[in-house]
Amino acid sequence: MKVLFDTNVLIAAFIAHGTSSEVFDHCLSEHSIFTSQWILDELEEKLTKKFRFHESKVNNIIKFIDANSEMVEPARLNENVCRDRDDDNVLAAALEAKADCIVTGDKDLLILKNFRGIKIISPSDFWEFEVKR
Repeated sequence: MKVLFDTNVLIAAFIAHGTSSEVFDHCLSEHSIFTSQWILDELEEKLTKKFRFHESKVNNIIKFIDANSEMVEPARLNENVCRDRDDDNVLAAALEAKADCIVTGDKDLLILKNFRGIKIISPSDFWEFEVKR
């Protein structure tokens, strides 16, 4: 299965030991993880500025994700889909990856539930989604 993680789930996966980290760890060994440079740049910015992680720790996280995922150049969307235009970058990356799902905690994305055949689910809903596949 092809999985794309939104920035907020990646942050949670590396900050707390909870559902996001469990889902991310599981996907590392069982599925293909996709990301984009836009997601990695946003992750770097949030970890550095909002969470005040040391630059070396942020670099290690980015390198780890880069080494364990496939990088895609997001497809162009012909229209704005989300209220927050930044979220369109996540949708575009998932579209290019031909992802089966986007794992996110972002309510603006979750409300869509589906984008062009790509399921949009929360980390806590991932397990049920995986079983049904």
